[in-house]
Parts: sequence; structure tokens; C-alpha cells
Amino acid sequence: MSRLAKGTVIGLATGILGLIVSFLSVGPGLVENLSLDLLFHLRGKRQAPGDVMIVALDDFSAKTLNLPSQPRKWPRSLHGRLTEYLASQGAQVIAFDINFSEPVLTETDQLFAQAIQKARNVVLCENLIKETLPLTDKKGAVTGSLDMEKRVPPIDLLARSSVALAPFPLPKVPIKVNQYWMFKTSAGDIPTLPVVVFQLFALVVYQEFIQTLSRVNPHHTIKLPLDKNEIIIEKKVKTLILGLRTLFHENPSLAGQMLAEIPCDESSSGITHKCQILKSLIKMYQGPDSRYLNFYGPPGTIPTISYCEVLDQLEQPANKQDRIDFSGKAVFIGYSERVLPNFKDGFYTAYSQPSGVDISGVEMTATAFANLLEDSPIKPLHLARHVAFIFFWGFFLGLVFYFFPTLFSLLGVMGIGLVYFGYARYQFLSNSNWYPLIVPLFLQPPGAFFGAILWQYTETKKDRENIRNAFGYYLPNNIIDQLVKNIARKKTSTQIVYGTCLCTDAGQYTRLSETMAPEELSLLMNSYYKTLFKPVKKNDGIVINIVGDSMLALWAKTDPDPALPNKACLAALEIAGAVTRFNAAIGNNPLPTRIGLHHGQVSLGNVGAMDHYEYRPTGDIVNTASRMEGLNKYLGTDILVTGEVMEQLNGFLARNLGKFLLSGKSMPVTVWELRCPLEESTDQQTSLCNTFSQALVAYREQSWEKAMNFFYQTIRINGQDGPSIFYLNWIEKFRKKPPGKTWEGIVRMDKK
Repeated sequence: MSRLAKGTVIGLATGILGLIVSFLSVGPGLVENLSLDLLFHLRGKRQAPGDVMIVALDDFSAKTLNLPSQPRKWPRSLHGRLTEYLASQGAQVIAFDINFSEPVLTETDQLFAQAIQKARNVVLCENLIKETLPLTDKKGAVTGSLDMEKRVPPIDLLARSSVALAPFPLPKVPIKVNQYWMFKTSAGDIPTLPVVVFQLFALVVYQEFIQTLSRVNPHHTIKLPLDKNEIIIEKKVKTLILGLRTLFHENPSLAGQMLAEIPCDESSSGITHKCQILKSLIKMYQGPDSRYLNFYGPPGTIPTISYCEVLDQLEQPANKQDRIDFSGKAVFIGYSERVLPNFKDGFYTAYSQPSGVDISGVEMTATAFANLLEDSPIKPLHLARHVAFIFFWGFFLGLVFYFFPTLFSLLGVMGIGLVYFGYARYQFLSNSNWYPLIVPLFLQPPGAFFGAILWQYTETKKDRENIRNAFGYYLPNNIIDQLVKNIARKKTSTQIVYGTCLCTDAGQYTRLSETMAPEELSLLMNSYYKTLFKPVKKNDGIVINIVGDSMLALWAKTDPDPALPNKACLAALEIAGAVTRFNAAIGNNPLPTRIGLHHGQVSLGNVGAMDHYEYRPTGDIVNTASRMEGLNKYLGTDILVTGEVMEQLNGFLARNLGKFLLSGKSMPVTVWELRCPLEESTDQQTSLCNTFSQALVAYREQSWEKAMNFFYQTIRINGQDGPSIFYLNWIEKFRKKPPGKTWEGIVRMDKK
């Protein structure tokens, strides 16, 4: 086995080891918890948004108000007074994270319900309980079971008074809570409490939301309420949420289109705040059904006021400076106790205290809401990127530790690891992006290091013994030691491949570059290149280079493959169609695009010198494709391909435009105009190609009158047919000064 192969084996083993550890049944929980705990504690406490507040049913309030220690036994008339006061103070949404599924006293329940009805912005929590239903066959025999989650709403009196109901289920200890559900799929895709509260909170920008959606596609607004008051009065909050979720899922690009339509004036803090709410609302529907919680810190980090403090402010109004401001805020009310380790409503999180104090359920709900408001969930790497990173990082480590000296590789990996750790920490602090830490920094490096050391030791010992046994009779020991060492040879990355090259150029670009502002031109060209790149990538090509208004794309393989030119030609036709639509959309600044294709062998690799290299194709294929693109200017065509491309094509309509000796070329090429896929061709297009072919034959035979008649026929068929006009001009010249007898009909082009 070669040295490279051995290093590859170690790299593969390290990469696979990392994946196994990451995705074992116990792996995700362990790795996830350790990684998030480390990142949260490195980041420390961060400020929660000022739009969220918690009113805590705590032990202090129970003692102060002389109430039972169990909050569920508190009189609900108190909750009614609290609700009335919060509503009068301008609270935007009031959410009770409390179980009201059992009636207490009819009188207090009615007082609470009246307060909820009057406030018109109260969301109540409903519970979810798991039920196991037996599955039976036709004979009634039990064949299995089905787990379902049943919703347990508050008592009917309170449920009918609230604007909406929603659950917020979270796993209890010993499971550490890192995520929450936005929509509970196992309970019928119902939205959870943070989502409902945020949608209700975001009704302040509902008119702007509808206007933005209407600008993108007015048809989407037909089934949506146009007035936010209708949503409140008819209690359509959950209906609205489910409708929007369906809309965004059925139209994946809708969120991006709407975000691009939001005009935010950063000069006004109020407008900026509303823009943030609107953007966060759109992104909430764009995201997955579950998200990672982005905690703000230990228990109590989110502004929390004791229940009794609010009631005290109600009964004894304080000075304006001392009053707690609830205006425009989402207020969450629930059990919260920061000093009791046995508190029943706590959840085990990254910020659970050594004393046993956890974050309360109401603070978890408020945290999830605040994350939605700021659009700041913890964002892990996409699964594919995570797998690729872990695998290739492990592969890299294996190669480094195997090929480089131990001290150098250790220092190098430590240095790269520190840089990566700093980058991961920065991403977490600034953007809440979560890059894996435990596996790539603490598990894979030791595995790769000891694996490489062990293999190298085994191989070195074996090689030394073999060499000494073979050459021990002929060479001194010091020479034998030198032979044991292996010096890797550098290899060039250049290779000869078979490929199809596609060149494009945009007409009127020079005029635009002289008349448009640089920023405006840059935006236009970015949109233009996006239009070009899509068909190339869709048809398995690669964009090699762009310069100014020109693009170079390539389809290449080590062995000849007729599929390459077919894919390239299909991409060329799709580019032409996409550019036509692009030009129609932008209106006054069209960029008519010319395309040229050639097929053959090409050298593909790094080209350059000193400290600058580029990965690109070189050879006649690139030069000829560029000349073909330029020939479009003189023939009035859009897509020209060489005979080498046509030899490989199958299922396309094209017309032969003759032989041309292009500028700077010594050998003529047969030029074809690519028209369309054969199944899309019309009788008119077929007639055009046949008539032009007859004209070309007459032209080569120097039968000028006959050729002119045929060319005029093609003009009548196709209107201002560029190739026919081109040849008619040549005929006029040849009628005055005929070519020699040895003339073969080749058109010589002196210009590019």
C-alpha cells in the first residue's frame, strides 16, 4: 500500500469515527449538550429584548398576599384583576402559562373570563397528554398500539373568552432541553404558545405584511383576513397561523421574495423596530417545525416581576418614574421561582444551576417568544454541511498527522483548531450560528494523532526490518536508515479532458457601463449572471470564469462522452430563453446575449505563475468557442456551435451556416445555428433550415441569382434573418468581383 493510500485510510477512519460519534443513539445528546453548554458559558449573559416581560407566581407573592403555596389554588379573580390592569396599561399580548383545565369557583371563574373577554388579547395554555390506542384487525384481535397526543384545554368558560389557546410541551428532566416545537406534528400540526403569542404580537405590522405579500403576489392574499380586528373579534389567530404556514410551505421562495420587498427606513427607530417584527414574522413561517432555544442567561435573565408587585402597583399607583411599563409588551404569566431547587415547573438546560435551580416553564416560553421576535434561534449547521465538515476535517487530520512530523502536525492542528474555535465562538456570539466543537476539536484530533502514530510506528518498524534484511549485507547502517525515509513527490494538478466549452457575451454592456452608476450596474450584472448560472448548474456544467459581461462554462470528463455537448446545448437554449425573460423584466436596459460552443480536448488545471494561479481550461477549445460567440454579431444570431459539437448532438434542430475561417485561426470550422430541441420545432423552422441549406449550396456553386432567391425566401420565412442578410451582402461583393475557381465557399473573418 502506498504512503498516500495509508494516509487516506487514516483520514477516512478519522472522518467516519467523527460521524459515528456524532450520530450514535447517545452521541447527539452528549455532543449537543457539551457543545452548547460550552458555547453558552463562553458567551455569558446577554440582554433580552425589551418587548417581553414575565409576571411570576412565586413564593414571595404567596406570602405577601397571604395565598396558598400552590399557585393553582390562588383565586382566579386575582388573575382577572391582573389581566384588567395589564390591558389598561397597554400590554400588547397577555399569555398565561398556567393550567386552568379544572373549574374552581364559578364566581371567580366568571370574573376572570370577563376580564379576558374585555382585554381581547389573552392567550391561554392548553395541556397535551399522551394516549395509547390499541390497533385491532378485522376479527377484533389487538395487533399493536398507536401513541397519540390529546389536547386538554382550559375550562370552557375561559377557553371561549380567550383570543386563542396553545400548548407548549417540553421534555422534563433528566432530558436537557435545547429545542422547542413551533408546530406539534404529533398533535395535528398545531402551533405552540410562543408562535401564537408572536403572531398576535405581530398584528401591529399585519397591514404591512398584507401589503408586502400583495406586492409579491396579490393572489396569495385572497384567503387571508385583510383587517387585524377581524382576526381578534372572530378569534382567527390559529386559523391565520395554519393558513400562512401552508402558504409558505407550498411556496418556498415566497419568504425570500417578501423579505426583498420590505422597505425599511433606518433613520427612524420605530420604523426599524416594526421592520424587524415583520421580517421575523416572515422568517418564522420560513423555518422548520422546531428550533434551538437561544437562552439569554441563567434563571431570571428575562425581566421578571413578582405577581404581588404588579397588584401593588394597581392598588397604590406610584410615580410615573417608578411605574413598571407594560405598554406594547408581551407579558407572560406563570410559575417562576429562582431559589427553590425542588420547584416543579423547572427545566434542565445549559443554565441549570449547580444548586439544582432550573429555568422555569414560563421563562422557557418567554425565551422562545423572544427568539422569534429577534429571529435569533441557535442555528446549527445544515445536516449535509455538518456531515461534510466532520468527515473532511477528520480526513484532513488523518493526512496531516500521517504525512508531517509529529511536532509540526501537533502545532499546526492546534493552531488551526484555535482559529476554528475562535471563529466558532465569534459566530455564536454575533450570529448565533452553532458550529460543532466537541467532535472536531476534542475527539477527532487525538484519534487521528494516535492512529497515525501507531500506523507509522508499525510501518516504520516493518520497513526498517525489511530494508536491513535486504541490504544489510551490502550497505552501512546509516545508508540503510536513509533508505527507510520516504520523500513524497509533488504532482501537478493539470489533466487532459474531453469537454464542451460555452462562451457568452452581453451586447450593450459597454454602453450600460458608461451610463449607469457602478452600484446600479453591479446589481444588474449580479441578476444577469444569476440568470446565466442557473441553466449551467442545472445541466451539470461548471462556471469557470466571468470577466466583465462574459461567462465561460465547461462540461468535461476524462473520457469522451456524447452527453456533454447535449447538456451544454440544452443549457445554451435555456440561457437564451432565461435572458429573454430577464430583458423583458428589466425593461430599459436589456442585455442581449450571444453564445458560442465548441467541443474537443482541453487542458484543465492550475494556470499561472509565482503567487497567482487560476483553475481554468486552456487550449483551442476555449479560443474557438470565444470566436463562435463573437461571430454572432456578424450573423445576427444568438447561439452558434461548431461542427464538432453537432457531431455529438442528438435531438436538436440546427441549421448549417457554412464554413468560416475565424479571425486568428488557420483552419476553417463548420458553423451551425442552434435553434431548439427537435420536439419543440415547428414546420416553419424546419422549412427555414431546408431553404437556407439550398441557398448555401447555390452560394458555394457561385449560382448567385439562385442563391439570392433562396436567401430571400428565408427572409420571408423568418423576417429579418441575419445569416441570409450576411450572405446577400457577400453575394453583392462577389458579383462585382467573383472569387477564384478554387474557392470552396469559405467565409474569411478578419475581425473577432
